[in-house]
Amino acid sequence: MNATPDTTSTAAGTTPEKLPIVLVHGLWMTPASWDTWAERFRAAGHEVIVPGWPGIDDRGVQDIRDNPEALRGVGLKEIVDHYERIITALPVKPIIMGHSFGGVITQMLADRSLGAAYVGVAPAQTAGISVLPLSTLRTGLPILSNPFGRNGAKPLSKGHFHFTFGNDLSRAESDVLWEQSAVPSYNRVLFEGVASTMNEKTGVTHVDYARSDRAPLLVITGGIDHVAPPAIGKAIVAKYNGTGSPSVVEYVEYAGRTHRLVSQTGWEEIADHALTWATSHATVAA
Repeated sequence: MNATPDTTSTAAGTTPEKLPIVLVHGLWMTPASWDTWAERFRAAGHEVIVPGWPGIDDRGVQDIRDNPEALRGVGLKEIVDHYERIITALPVKPIIMGHSFGGVITQMLADRSLGAAYVGVAPAQTAGISVLPLSTLRTGLPILSNPFGRNGAKPLSKGHFHFTFGNDLSRAESDVLWEQSAVPSYNRVLFEGVASTMNEKTGVTHVDYARSDRAPLLVITGGIDHVAPPAIGKAIVAKYNGTGSPSVVEYVEYAGRTHRLVSQTGWEEIADHALTWATSHATVAA
């Protein structure tokens, strides 16, 4: 049985209920994708930090579309290093939550012991998780079908956005969201992620599933997610828990939810559960 961590110690007077929260966005998105959860967590009294990936930073959607050069050639290690610099500048270890490829980055940050608790929201596969549902394969095909574009920054078409993010919406509704939020891909990130699924030991997304000192991790999935369906989330949790490590790793699935778990109607329920779970499980170093 997984051990429950001690949440009674504090750092600089910080209780688990008031820890800072770092939110990590995913591929094709900007920090604005977290606006819903960030506002809710701030209203609950948390400092919320929502950095952009290198090249996105605090730029607007249209600027990124018009000038995607800074996204080209950026890989996962560079992105994780970027977040590590931000996190280690904080006075205490934060709660870290990541969506989609941000969920992979969250687990890589956990492998560096940078957080007090972690939440992966519809996370993609880390190294050695070879489960590949057909809908996930279709998600990556526009990029993966062109190996010569490995270091490129491919735009996301409105039609593909409808399949990946807006499959609960009409095409017209999905197109509105595309206009508001979609940015080009970091192609290298997707290539590295896919290559790592078959290379657990040395893949870029390698994590030590068996480590015993990792702070608790919650994996959340949506029942009708095309990008990271429940099969992926369940495989990630099974991989961690199959090692016999005492570190807490738990899973929750929401029926009828798409990849837009952070903004789809009813997102408040998921955000509240993620926050309550994280604060109740957080390990706060003295």
